[in-house]
Amino acid sequence: MNNIVFAKPDWFYLLLGLIPMIVWYVLRQKKSKASIQISTIEALKKTPLTWKHALRHMAFVLNMAVLALIIACLARPQSSENWQNQTVEGIDIMIALDLSGSMLARDFQPNRVEAAKAVATKFISGRPYDRIGLVVFSAESFTQCPLTTDRAVLINLLQKVESGMIEDGTAIGLGLANAVSRLKDSEAKSRVIILLTDGENNRGEIAPITAAEIAKTFGIRVYTIGIGTIGTAPFPVQTPFGIQMRDMEVKIDEKTLTEIARITDGKYFRATNNKTLAEVYKEIDLLEKSKIQNKEFSKKNEEYRRFAIGALLLSLLALVLQFAVFRHIP
Repeated sequence: MNNIVFAKPDWFYLLLGLIPMIVWYVLRQKKSKASIQISTIEALKKTPLTWKHALRHMAFVLNMAVLALIIACLARPQSSENWQNQTVEGIDIMIALDLSGSMLARDFQPNRVEAAKAVATKFISGRPYDRIGLVVFSAESFTQCPLTTDRAVLINLLQKVESGMIEDGTAIGLGLANAVSRLKDSEAKSRVIILLTDGENNRGEIAPITAAEIAKTFGIRVYTIGIGTIGTAPFPVQTPFGIQMRDMEVKIDEKTLTEIARITDGKYFRATNNKTLAEVYKEIDLLEKSKIQNKEFSKKNEEYRRFAIGALLLSLLALVLQFAVFRHIP
C-alpha cells in the first residue's frame, strides 16, 4: 500500500456524506429504545453485558466502511512499477606503492607506509564500480594484486604489504612501468595510475621519465604523490642500544614526479601528514569519477480490485451480522 496513489483524489470529498448518515443513525437509535416501568433495577445491576450488546453497532460500522471502500475505488487507486537500467563505465586503477625503508619515517602516524595503506583502503572501498590493482616497489617491483573488483581480496592483500619485504631502494621507474604493463591491455575508457613515493629514483633499469612516456603511449594518466614532511622527519635507526629515532632529511624528487604527471596529463600532489594525504585521495576520487547512465521506466497499474473485494467481503459480513446475529423485532 505504500506505493499506491490515487488518480482522482477529489472523489474522497464524498466521505463527507458519511457524516449525516452517522448522525441519522445515532438519533434513530435514541428514538427506537423501548422502555418499561418497574419498581427497582437492583436485580439487573449484576447482570453482565453480552458480546452481542457490545458489538450491536458493528453492522452499521461495516456498512460505513463499505461505502468508504467504494469511494476509494472511484478515486482510482494505482501503483507504479519502476525499472532502472544502469550503465557503468568503470575506471581501471593501479596503485603503485613505495615500500622503501624510508617509508618507515614517523612524520606520519604510525608511519608513512601504514598511513598510505589506511588512506588507500578508504579510497578502494569508495570505488564500487572500478577495477583496482596494486603494485609495490622498492629496489624491485612486483604485482601484489592484479586488477579486480573484489574489494575484500584487494584490501586484504594491501594490508599484508610492509616495508622490508623487498630489497631496499627506490625504483620509481620500475614500479611505474610494472603498473603500466598491468593497464596497457585494459579496454576501460579511463586508465589511471596512482604513484606514491617518498624518495628519489636510485634503482631499477627503467628511468621514471621513460616509464612516463610509455604510459602516455597507452593513454594512461598518472597521479603522483610525494609523501613526507618538508625538511626533516623522525626515522627509526638500529643502534647498539636498540632502535632510536633520528631526524633525517626528507628528499623527494618533486621535479621528476611533476614531470611524470605533466607527460601523462595527470597531476602531482604533496602530502605532508595524514590529513593532507587523505585530502589528496579525495581530490583524485573527484577527478576520476565513474560515468553512470540511468534509464528509468514507469508503468501504472490499477489497484481498485483489492478495494472492491474488501467492500464486497465487508458487505457480506454486515448482512450476516444484521440478519443472523443481531436480529431484532421491529
